[in-house]
Amino acid sequence: MNARPVLVFDGDCGFCTTSVNFAERWIRPDCTIVAWQFADLDALGVTEERARHEVLWVTPNGRVYGGAAGVAKLLMRAGGAWAPLGASLRVPPVNWLAAGVYRLVARNRQRMPGGTAACALPRPPGAQR
Repeated sequence: MNARPVLVFDGDCGFCTTSVNFAERWIRPDCTIVAWQFADLDALGVTEERARHEVLWVTPNGRVYGGAAGVAKLLMRAGGAWAPLGASLRVPPVNWLAAGVYRLVARNRQRMPGGTAACALPRPPGAQR
């Protein structure tokens, strides 16, 4: 069990890496940050499939928050002016909007700053081109 929360992100995605670098420099959350490619996903209680598709916040007791909820937890953990922003992302209807924006950005992360073609999410099995 980890003493600190763990933020799991896609280390192969330039946009994700750029976002994590921003968080480390400016938000400065008190957590361990690791690319899913180097994480012990079994020990964290998450699947590779989930880690490929969303940022994950894993609490010391093993609770997992993904996507916008994970970002909210990161902001709340950072404290200061970031904490109220994170808390607001957890309250309806803001959390619905945040989840939608997160999904839109995630589906288009290869088009975002720092993104490359390698950032594109894998297509779900059976999805049409």
